[in-house]
Amino acid sequence: MATTKLKGNIVKLAGKELKVGDSAPSVKVVAKDLSELKVGGKGESVQVIVAVPSLDTPVCASETRRFNAEAAKIEGATVTVVSMDLPFAMGRFCTTEGIANLSVGSDFRDKKFAESYGILIADGPLKGISARAIFVVNKSGKVVYKELCEEITAEPNYEAALCAIGEATMKKKCCKK
Repeated sequence: MATTKLKGNIVKLAGKELKVGDSAPSVKVVAKDLSELKVGGKGESVQVIVAVPSLDTPVCASETRRFNAEAAKIEGATVTVVSMDLPFAMGRFCTTEGIANLSVGSDFRDKKFAESYGILIADGPLKGISARAIFVVNKSGKVVYKELCEEITAEPNYEAALCAIGEATMKKKCCKK
C-alpha cells in the first residue's frame, strides 16, 4: 500500500498504485458544468492529470494557477486538474482566478479516479480525498511520468513535470535518465 505524508504524519493511500509504464485507466469525472469529462486512457493528445486535495487551499490554488500559466505554453497536451471539490466550487474558483487554459474535474461522486490511480487517502484527517500527484499520459494511454508528492502540503516538482510533458509531446528533450 502506497503512502504519503500530511504535515509529517504518514497516511495510507487506497486503490491500485500506478507506476510509470502502466496503462492509465480511463475514468470519468464531473466537469464544472456537470458534464462528464474523461481522463486517462488513449487520447488524441498527451494528458497531464494534476490531482489535488481541494482548490480551496493555498497550495492547491497556487499549483492550479501555475499549471494554468504553463498550459498556455504547452502544445500537444491537455491539462486537467482533478479534486474532490464540488463542480460549482471548481467553476467559481476558475472564474475568480481566471483559469482558462486547463480543465477541472471533480471526483466527488464515486472517487473512481482517486481509487483507479491509487491516490485516495485512506486514513487520517483528509480521509476520502485525493493526495497530491501528477500523471503524464502519452497518446497511447501509458503513464510516462508520475509524481506522488511526498508531503500533501507541499507543491510538486514543476520542472520535472514540465520536462516530462515536453518529452511526451516531443517538443523538447531535457529529462535526465
